[in-house]
Amino acid sequence: MTIPGVGAGVAVTLMAAIGDVSRFSGQRQLVAYLGLDPKVRQSGEETPRHGRISKRGNAQARTVLVEAAWMAMRQPGPLRAFGERVRARRGSQVAAVAVARKLACLAWQLLSKEEDYAFARPTSVRSKLRRLELAAGAPPLRRGHGGPKVSSTPAERESDRELSERGEAAYRRLIADWKVSGPQKKGAGATPGRASGPSTGQAARQAKAPGPAL
Repeated sequence: MTIPGVGAGVAVTLMAAIGDVSRFSGQRQLVAYLGLDPKVRQSGEETPRHGRISKRGNAQARTVLVEAAWMAMRQPGPLRAFGERVRARRGSQVAAVAVARKLACLAWQLLSKEEDYAFARPTSVRSKLRRLELAAGAPPLRRGHGGPKVSSTPAERESDRELSERGEAAYRRLIADWKVSGPQKKGAGATPGRASGPSTGQAARQAKAPGPAL
């Protein structure tokens, strides 16, 4: 529930579907179990093509994750930046499914490592937990009785938003740096056997160069 967009209903549904997280060796196995992995079509040595998601496994868990993804994309943070990046290339529906897959990966990481989400907003998490307590029958708290603090001040909410926006900005910088320094998939360098060979100009110069003296 420290992940943006994930409330009590989503958390309970997902935990019921996952069970013991140790039975999944990695996040990819969980994604495939929930049916959020794309189908792959390949014939012979052709380049594999990725299609729609497989939709295997628990349909209810997959549905609530997509709903949580829509909520996460409306809140500042790395998940919103990731969703906007996918939406710019593939559209809103594909972006929501991609964010849902990202939520499943985060769930595996957090449950396996027993950690909270690094970019969680404390005031939002506190509010979600308090609503869960009230739904379970906890009595409402009265002010001035020394009980735990539940409500948040405008300054605290603004601080949380600034923290989330910094995380979103950091993700955008990471992607921008990756696009500059990442591997290029165009040209001869992307063809097997040609990446380390001489270029066309180098080959022509070598052909014109005189051979060694015998």
